[in-house]
Amino acid sequence: MADRANIGILGASGYTGSELLRLLLRHPRVDIALLTADRRAGQAMRDVFPQFSPYALPRLVSIDDTDWPSAGLDLVFCALPHGTTQTVIETLLDKAPNTKVVDLSADFRLFDPEAYARWYGHAHRAEALQREAVYGLVEVYREKIRGARLVANPGCYTTCAQLPLLPLIRAAAIDLDAIVIDAKSGMTGAGRAAKEAMLFSEVSEGFHAYGVGHHRHMAELDQEFSKAAGREVLPTFTPHLVPMNRGILSTIYVRGTEGRGAEELYAILVDAYADEPFVHVLPFGEMPQTRHVRGSNMTFIGVAKDRVPGRAIVCAALDNLVKGASGQAVQNMNLMLGFPEALGLEQIALFP
Repeated sequence: MADRANIGILGASGYTGSELLRLLLRHPRVDIALLTADRRAGQAMRDVFPQFSPYALPRLVSIDDTDWPSAGLDLVFCALPHGTTQTVIETLLDKAPNTKVVDLSADFRLFDPEAYARWYGHAHRAEALQREAVYGLVEVYREKIRGARLVANPGCYTTCAQLPLLPLIRAAAIDLDAIVIDAKSGMTGAGRAAKEAMLFSEVSEGFHAYGVGHHRHMAELDQEFSKAAGREVLPTFTPHLVPMNRGILSTIYVRGTEGRGAEELYAILVDAYADEPFVHVLPFGEMPQTRHVRGSNMTFIGVAKDRVPGRAIVCAALDNLVKGASGQAVQNMNLMLGFPEALGLEQIALFP
């Protein structure tokens, strides 16, 4: 692989697009060669996000005006809305088949076409690519990601639930029919588009559950948990919206199998993540806080006893825009391009 790579960001005017740019500007081995934003085409990035004023960046262009063969891109991040991404990536890879893609939408996360149609309301429009895509949870699929052309970056909620639960599921250490995931996300998880329900006066001074009983991230959890267990797993999952900018906190309730207690579950997680650069298991009994991972690519995990013997409470916290989206995408990029996995992602959390 070349010493440097030319990178494109599709959808650079959104929160995940701008977060990608923030991270990549500090990456020593990439050059930003393309930034797209159809509604902002012709503008400078500083006009959309003034924090980028000091940097020489390409002007925003429309995807339709991009000549993929001549763009000379080694890898493209696709930070476009769900549903629109499939045809864009299909066109891109048809015209520039050697370009690698990390997709941050949900369009390639589900590998069963019937499951995709059931959860998203329409048939997948690029089924051949759906079959090719590799699920981008690095801690599980690291080796497959290294050789992939198309990686489906996991969802933010699902990352914050899978990292604490997958080692326990693989070890057959918890009751698969008694998993409860109570998750809370900051406002940036809803995207940057103007929505009445996202106005400050609508969301401040309170928080609420949404997507109760049928949130689309359930399909992703079902897929990965069932694959890890070797049989169907259907966890209970409820997301909540919290009036903060960044962060996800998942409080997960589990029951150990064969008399396993919280200490044994904790030991499994410590062993699973001993060598992982971006997952940290706190001392037993300590619980993570979103403020302690803000702006970083870290996931903090804590385990505590429940008052009922055999039950445990597992908490995980991450920044939904970094490890939950753009940071994990850069982690995937590093593997796909043969760079050190942690390159450009070393920032420590911003606190206070």
